Amino acid sequence: MYIVWFILIGLVAGWLAGVIMKGGGFGVVGNIVVGVVGALIGGFLFRLLGLAAGGLIGSLVVATVGAVILLYLVRVLKRV
Repeated sequence: MYIVWFILIGLVAGWLAGVIMKGGGFGVVGNIVVGVVGALIGGFLFRLLGLAAGGLIGSLVVATVGAVILLYLVRVLKRV
């Protein structure tokens, strides 16, 4: 059941990151990938900074922050 929640949070986080970064979205699979990778990045950064977020909302915030950072880095690398 945990993996289903992880994928659902990834989907929502990827979609939110696309909205925040003014992107057109990446489709369902693309949003899941961006959200899941963003969750890993966000989790790493939050732990590095000594921050903790628990529960569904906390997980969604961490994943969304990570996904926004991921999208920003992809856009910077695309320009180079």
